[in-house]
Amino acid sequence: MITVKDIYDYIDSFAPFSQQQSYDNSGLCAGEPDMPVKRVLTALDITSKVVEEAKEKDCQLIISHHPVIFKGLKYLSMKNPAVALTSYGMAAVCAHTSFDSAQGGMNDILCSVLGLEILETLAYEEGKPIGYVCRLPLESSSARLASVCKKKLGCKAVRYTDAGGGITAVGVCSGSGGNLMDAAMAKGCQALITGDVKHSDFVAAENAGFCLIDAGHYYTENVFHRALADKLAEQFPELVIMQSESGKDPVSIV
Repeated sequence: MITVKDIYDYIDSFAPFSQQQSYDNSGLCAGEPDMPVKRVLTALDITSKVVEEAKEKDCQLIISHHPVIFKGLKYLSMKNPAVALTSYGMAAVCAHTSFDSAQGGMNDILCSVLGLEILETLAYEEGKPIGYVCRLPLESSSARLASVCKKKLGCKAVRYTDAGGGITAVGVCSGSGGNLMDAAMAKGCQALITGDVKHSDFVAAENAGFCLIDAGHYYTENVFHRALADKLAEQFPELVIMQSESGKDPVSIV
């Protein structure tokens, strides 16, 4: 019998939960370690729709990137996914910043999807590595690099500053990394691929003649649950591992 703890320990072996950032809440967020598991659903976020999908598919565990409980709960309602999980007797394991900084983790997967060659760590936060400096297979323009991100990540839209051509080295940070532009420039990058870029960061990039690409938090991290599902299926062939179909980009564009 495979338990929640068995799966938790496996994830912990390659993306240690102890390496999460101080503000994070990675780990077991719902359920009990000794709960038996036969069916698992992987997702980027545990939304209400994802919980209902897991219930319909008779899953005992959801594994997500973003924690289902991030801030303290002051009111309990079935509209809250964490409460619904507990009510349905399901567990949740969330691998957030611990997976971001792990070797072979989020940023490694993102670089692989984008076809980039990893050279070195981009920066460190609380002593943990964040992102990578990468080499492009071919010299690129800002517009072409943004288009590659849109195509390979399936983005609805990509925002970027057009710094022209000559891009050979690029910084990569999944999720939210607009504040790493200076670190990328210091490491010789002509571009940075990330998400959640603020207007002030775009202005700074424009002034510096730097290509800052916002491919979206969702799209730079949605690579998570596909890759994790594959790893779990290899480690636990007796489990039924499914990737969430209801977990979508919550943002619409007109």
